[in-house]
Amino acid sequence: MERSQALLDATAQVLDLELDLVSTAISMVASGAAPRVRLAGLRFGEQLLGEARLLARSAGVQVTPLWPGADDDGVGLSVERPLDVGP
Repeated sequence: MERSQALLDATAQVLDLELDLVSTAISMVASGAAPRVRLAGLRFGEQLLGEARLLARSAGVQVTPLWPGADDDGVGLSVERPLDVGP
């Protein structure tokens, strides 16, 4: 039982960390601090994609998944301004 709880706690910490990374990347692009930010090897990138897209849309940017190659682990996310939006 304790091991299961420890695993759940560790998973929740990784999810929180990765969502924080995604939120920071969205803020960087939305503020103009970076034209694009790519996050690679997210353990829960696929699971966070829906939430990331909602956050991005509300900030005026877009999130695109970067599916891993055969030798890569985790899904990456690319955050950038939509093509039809100026600087």
